Amino acid sequence: MAYVIGIAGGTASGKSPLCEKLENHLSDLRVKSIHMDAFFKWGDFPKAVSHLSGKTYDDYNCPDTVKWDEFHHDFEQSVADGYDVILVEGLLVLWDEYLKDKLDIRVFVDCLADERVVRRIRRNTARGMTFDEVAEFYLDMVRFRHEQYVEPTKWTADVIVNGSGQTDKICDMLIQQCKAK
Repeated sequence: MAYVIGIAGGTASGKSPLCEKLENHLSDLRVKSIHMDAFFKWGDFPKAVSHLSGKTYDDYNCPDTVKWDEFHHDFEQSVADGYDVILVEGLLVLWDEYLKDKLDIRVFVDCLADERVVRRIRRNTARGMTFDEVAEFYLDMVRFRHEQYVEPTKWTADVIVNGSGQTDKICDMLIQQCKAK
């Protein structure tokens, strides 16, 4: 039976680096990483209107943005495939009741909003967006969706990780837990 770790947190909080670090340190086991972003409705995002600017955006940060049936199917298939450890990473991992009940450990990567926005600006400008585009979208939509869907799930986590700090100790603890199981 796979040992399943869910890793949630806000945009650019450090979820993916933590997941990658765990995967690298568990290379002696059969590990599968499932990234929620892979199940986004790319090209078919729901639309949302900012209550601040009135501008309409593709809404990347709400539950309607995920192809849940495919996400759950991939998760169940990974369990059936006999992996030792399954790492599930994404904004809404702890929001999803179906998945949340199947996690052995629920991790929330917490990071202050100012640091997350700076990371997001660096990441998205490197992908070709302008500073103004990133800032406008964050201020109009992302921060509100974070407060609505992501932040409340922090209190369902077993472990809250400092996304601003070093993750070596928590990685060591999670690795020991995986190997013990």
